[in-house]
Amino acid sequence: MAGLSRTPASTASLLLNLEAVFTAFRAWVAFRENVDRRILLGMAAIVAGGVLLSWPGKVAVSNILGPLLIGAACLGWAIDNNLTQRVSAGDPVQIAGAKGLIAGIVNLALGLVLGGTVVVGPRIAAALAVGLVGYGVSLALYVLAMRDLGTARTGAYFGLAPFVGAAVSLLLFREAVTGRLMAAAAAMALGLWLHLSERHEHEHVHEPMRHTHRHLHDEHHQHEHGPGDPPDEPHTHEHPHAHLVHRHPHYPDIHHRHSHT
Repeated sequence: MAGLSRTPASTASLLLNLEAVFTAFRAWVAFRENVDRRILLGMAAIVAGGVLLSWPGKVAVSNILGPLLIGAACLGWAIDNNLTQRVSAGDPVQIAGAKGLIAGIVNLALGLVLGGTVVVGPRIAAALAVGLVGYGVSLALYVLAMRDLGTARTGAYFGLAPFVGAAVSLLLFREAVTGRLMAAAAAMALGLWLHLSERHEHEHVHEPMRHTHRHLHDEHHQHEHGPGDPPDEPHTHEHPHAHLVHRHPHYPDIHHRHSHT
């Protein structure tokens, strides 16, 4: 918020695309998540589409502090995305609730310290509605996606948000279909195709581990059940994973966090 107050909206819109880049870069470098050339090209195409949609024709930067603060916020979100993926096997509703509660308390406290005031009435109701959808439901779905896709790919798909917003605006507000919009749609479609058509397959090792998450009895979940475990599938209970070496197409999900040579 401090960065937004010091930066023109056009510049801020462009800078927010840094989140996907920082998320993928940190997943690749810090957590050794596999990000091959195809994924990098796809992410670049999606981010390029977001930049095209946000591009105002010119960019004015009157104060370097504002853009630096926005860039720092994007870096913070990228760190958050990567750390959240570490616990994405847990209940996404509980994760979203815990993060929302803590973040809400911290943000409210910071706002009051910086001189903000608490509003009442319809504005509070509107803010709660936006938070429910934009942060609550969105975050729970984001955690579920990270569980199955890994951090870098989820972050890249999240870069489609400007395209979705533009498409909704065309339907609701009858905005014009411009060349810029069509170019952005083409770039994002290319990026999405590069990701969806990815095939990552090689022999890999599953180290022994024990965790809890919702699962089916697929090739990665061959375990015995105790008397207290639920019989139906999919179900959730603590279960072990034995040492396993095999080969199949996979993503860097919660069961495939192995190193690559």
